[in-house]
Amino acid sequence: MEKLLVINAHPKVETDSSVSLQVLHHFLKTYKLLNPEGPIEQIDLYREYIPCIDRTFLSLQEKKRRDEHLTEEEERLDVRMSELLQQFKSAKRYVIAMPLHNFNVPSKLKDYMDNVLIPKETFAYTNKGSVGLLHDGRKVVIIQSSDAIYTHHDWYTEVEFSHKFLKAMFNFIGVDYQIIRAQGNHSLEKKEVLKKAFWEADAAATFT
Repeated sequence: MEKLLVINAHPKVETDSSVSLQVLHHFLKTYKLLNPEGPIEQIDLYREYIPCIDRTFLSLQEKKRRDEHLTEEEERLDVRMSELLQQFKSAKRYVIAMPLHNFNVPSKLKDYMDNVLIPKETFAYTNKGSVGLLHDGRKVVIIQSSDAIYTHHDWYTEVEFSHKFLKAMFNFIGVDYQIIRAQGNHSLEKKEVLKKAFWEADAAATFT
């Protein structure tokens, strides 16, 4: 059975008030009914250690390219980055739950993406440009909540960088992309938002 990796990118991790997490729970309920034997693993980005691009991160990359000795801090970082990468690559199905923060992904999700977008692992440099290495039928479902509505082809649509970034990066490495928008929470009734998102989650849980 193909493993599902659940990537929880909500800062509150388990809050009952989160629309994106309510949709995630509904998605998982349907997914488990359809795949009772399917393995599921979860990572909570705001509870677990997710390295970011900082001085140590960059020093590690430079030393590895030159095959130089690593400090203890760099070795710990290297181990953690490898753990995250291997966990990601071991799955074939992904679901990410996230709120929209200032038109972009939560900061820890950006950090996470920097740990899985790794040359020679998920993509490669070639003479004709960069190419993805995960073209083996992988699929990701993004569950995104937002106060505004981003599908009216207006200013909001233009500045929704989260969707553009994630779609581009996942498609680049070879992962088929789908988004469920639990949007309009500021202007619409919550029941209306959830009803539509739950329906989309039921359909997406089939990963067809």
